[in-house]
Amino acid sequence: MTPVPHRMPGEMFDAVAAGGGGAGALRLLARAEHSRRLACAYAVTLTARAAGGVVAERTARAWELLTAANREAPSATAATLTHPSTGPALFGLLARLMREDGPDEPPVRWFTALAASAAVRAGLPGEVEWPVDGPWVALPSLGRAHFPGAAPDDLARVRIDTDGRALITLTDRPDGIRGFRADGPVRIPPPGEAYGTTGPWQGAHLLTDLGEGTPLLLDVMDRPYFPNAAPHPESLGPDEVRYWTAVAREACALLRTDHPEVYEELAAGPRLLVPLVNRGRGQASGSSAEAFGCVALSRPENATQFAATLAHEMQHNKLAALLHLFDLLEPDGSERFYAPWRPDPRPLLGLLHGAYAHLGVARFWNRRRETEPAPGPRGAAHVQFARWSLAAHEATLVILASDRLTGLGRRFAEQMLTTLDGLCRLPVPAPALHRARSAALAHRTAWHDRNGGVGRVLPV
Repeated sequence: MTPVPHRMPGEMFDAVAAGGGGAGALRLLARAEHSRRLACAYAVTLTARAAGGVVAERTARAWELLTAANREAPSATAATLTHPSTGPALFGLLARLMREDGPDEPPVRWFTALAASAAVRAGLPGEVEWPVDGPWVALPSLGRAHFPGAAPDDLARVRIDTDGRALITLTDRPDGIRGFRADGPVRIPPPGEAYGTTGPWQGAHLLTDLGEGTPLLLDVMDRPYFPNAAPHPESLGPDEVRYWTAVAREACALLRTDHPEVYEELAAGPRLLVPLVNRGRGQASGSSAEAFGCVALSRPENATQFAATLAHEMQHNKLAALLHLFDLLEPDGSERFYAPWRPDPRPLLGLLHGAYAHLGVARFWNRRRETEPAPGPRGAAHVQFARWSLAAHEATLVILASDRLTGLGRRFAEQMLTTLDGLCRLPVPAPALHRARSAALAHRTAWHDRNGGVGRVLPV
């Protein structure tokens, strides 16, 4: 397995910077993320080899299995490596291995589970086992088996038959401290059929097909990589899944009809939604730089809100992946800035992310102004459009005024500004514009009261 260089045409870079990019850009970014994770998996192997001992042995065996699965079915290994949960776990494992004085043994068991998942997807006959750390035994990208009686360091054993049928069992620790017993076997459904709950097996829930067999999925992550993430698979009961399914399908239909570029980007690859437990008011959402293809969000109130959140977080997904390819900012900046959507001062990278996301939000609400049939929602769309187009424009000016943009970073921000200049020239009804400006002023005043003189701002 050899990572290859990726090149983005200039016109595609400019289209992404302007807020779009389409399916072609998303597919290129996905290929680049796959290469990055493949390189990280190899770095995990090399770093573990240098550490020696049991860690090196287990990691080497997992790498051998991963490469064997790749030879058998490269697309199966790619699907495993590009699953959103794989990125944070891979880079977290590498960081643990590089901390030689860490208090705990690096969790290389997860690396074995990753290799086992690739082998299952590839239908590679054989057996593989690893110690577990709880009752939920995860196979990254496939799902998880539930063994309620599991104890720390019991062994999960995956067996793949010559016909591709895969089973997982749980056995006692090698020292036999509790006497031999085996729980299972649990059938691992084939990829594409591993959705929902089947006895002790828990897979992602299929919300809808985005086209050509591309799924939109709802699932907890194998590990909680987002604050306030729903902690356990059983937290998604049947009624909750039905609610998400209904709202997701309505939101995707809205995007497909009225926001075709956003829908095209969403449908360019599998997408995973992670439910959040929202402890505040309104919609909460987030993305992770290492979890490309994933959006975390709280229970949506309606389809329009759901669609707006997807438009917002897809912008974060694009920019995070783009920043893995290109340096847009010079490093080591200590300044903090006012962001018109946050209560706290933000570093320049955070301001760039927020401005780019809200550029997408402004484009979304601009279209809603045209397509909302009822006066009330159409008026609210006017307010949302004015609020976030002005906010993103202000933040982009601050970004361009900084001295930390690289040449490509300046080109990117200038394309953002061109789009936002056009949006800000569009007419907005006076009452909606007044409400948007009042909300902006109230936010700025509250921010200053909370943070004092910390952070740089432009005058109102």
